[in-house]
Amino acid sequence: MTDVRRYFLHLGLRAILLCGLLPFAFSASAQDKTEAALVDPIKAGQRLATCGHSFHMFMPPILADLTRKAEINDHMQLAASSIGGSRIIQHWDVADEKNEVKKHLRSGKVDVLTLSPIFLPDPGIEQFVDLALEHNKEIRIVIQPIWLRFDIYEPTTPPELRRPKTVDHDKMNGEQLRALHEPYFKSMDEMISGLNQKHGKTVGYEVPAAQAIIALREKIIAGQAPGLKSQKDLFTDATGHGTPPLKTLVSYSNFAVIYRRSPIGLPVPEELKRARLGDQEEKLNKLLQEIAWAEVLRHPLSGVKAAASK
Repeated sequence: MTDVRRYFLHLGLRAILLCGLLPFAFSASAQDKTEAALVDPIKAGQRLATCGHSFHMFMPPILADLTRKAEINDHMQLAASSIGGSRIIQHWDVADEKNEVKKHLRSGKVDVLTLSPIFLPDPGIEQFVDLALEHNKEIRIVIQPIWLRFDIYEPTTPPELRRPKTVDHDKMNGEQLRALHEPYFKSMDEMISGLNQKHGKTVGYEVPAAQAIIALREKIIAGQAPGLKSQKDLFTDATGHGTPPLKTLVSYSNFAVIYRRSPIGLPVPEELKRARLGDQEEKLNKLLQEIAWAEVLRHPLSGVKAAASK
């Protein structure tokens, strides 16, 4: 082989190697930018659209109150679709002429779409994600799993037992509740990770509200939740609909994920005041804030890193 041929062969091999490495370089650069963004709180008011049921739809007005208290300007709830006990596909199937969420997504003006699925699979999630990204490449899809209704995991419970006549919310401890929720949490994590993998970037984020509720129930069991004497104090019925402390905790969790900001230090929201806790109100508010923030920081799909400031 002549020196000239060796030279050009060497150049060709270098080109092949560089082509192979370039995607990794760009990928690393994109990852660095993503990581950098996740440590900074979002200061601008976000424009939201929401689809959900009674374990989620109380959140938007409480979130609006929290943003006012946090002095976040221009927060807006552009559209909301509320269907009791619904899967996301039911919101997707609402006729286009009546579907305000789809209408606003097509405008490209929605910054955050919040969804609350019950159990998976739920094809409506992916359909909403595809539509949202088609019109706004930077939109974030914030997904809030539920806390298990009736304190049972319905997919593995015989149909005749899925709506028990009586439920004792004080029956289980934190370890038992986590074990019960584990397959459900796993399915949600896998679904959101799959969405991100499909789109080649982080588009889906998880709100660990149900995890926060379990942590609060543990505090109640330990006698460390001011103003709350039993786990039953969190629920209005056997299904698991929430009282003001539970709704406030869930809303703090959503606030922390949507704004990548700690709720610790915010004044007592109007929702929690409805609990009439007297001199325990401020103490419980602080505990709810601390639990929500800790669970959001702990969850790998929340999109929030420990360096995020208040």
